Amino acid sequence: MGHVFLRPCNNPHGVDSMSRKKVILRTVNDTLHPGYLEPSGIVQRETVDLLDLDGRIASFPLAGIRSICYVRDFNLTDTVGPERLVRRTFLARPRTEGLWLRVTLHGAEPLEGLAASDTSLLDALIEDRGLYLTPPDTRANTQRVFLPRTAIAELKLLAVVTTPSKPKPAQPADDLQDDLFA
Repeated sequence: MGHVFLRPCNNPHGVDSMSRKKVILRTVNDTLHPGYLEPSGIVQRETVDLLDLDGRIASFPLAGIRSICYVRDFNLTDTVGPERLVRRTFLARPRTEGLWLRVTLHGAEPLEGLAASDTSLLDALIEDRGLYLTPPDTRANTQRVFLPRTAIAELKLLAVVTTPSKPKPAQPADDLQDDLFA
C-alpha cells in the first residue's frame, strides 16, 4: 500500500514520550509493528508516526493500516495475534455508555465495540480520520482499537447505550382526607 519510512527519534525516553501508549499496528497485508503512540491525534498529513521498539520513528501511510490496538503487553512471541483480541462481539448488551457499533473491516471478520457518544467521536473522525472503539473484553490485552476510515468496509449502529435515568420521587398528593371531616 505504501512505504514505511524510518528515522531516528531524537528523544525516545524524554518528556514527550511519557504519554505514549503501547500499541500494535496491523497493516492491510497483516504485518505487525509494535511500538508507542499518543492516545489520540495520531494522524499527521495522512500518516501515522510510530515510535518503534528500537527508538526510531516509523511513518505508515494511513491507507496501509488495518488497525491500531492499544495494548497492555506486546506479546512478541505471538506472531499471529499478539493483540489477543479473542472476543470480538459482546455477549450481552454493554453496560458502559456509548454507541454500540459493529464494524467490518476489508478482509477481516466483524468487530463490535463501544464508541464515544460525545464530541470526541467527531474529533477522532475529523482529526484522525478514523474511529476509536473500546472492545468487548476490556480485561483482555487490547484496551482500545483505532480503525482508519479507509479500512472500514461496513459500519452498523446496534444501539445507543445510556445509563437508565433514576425515577423521580413521587410527589405526595394533597391530603384530601384532612378536609373531609373538618
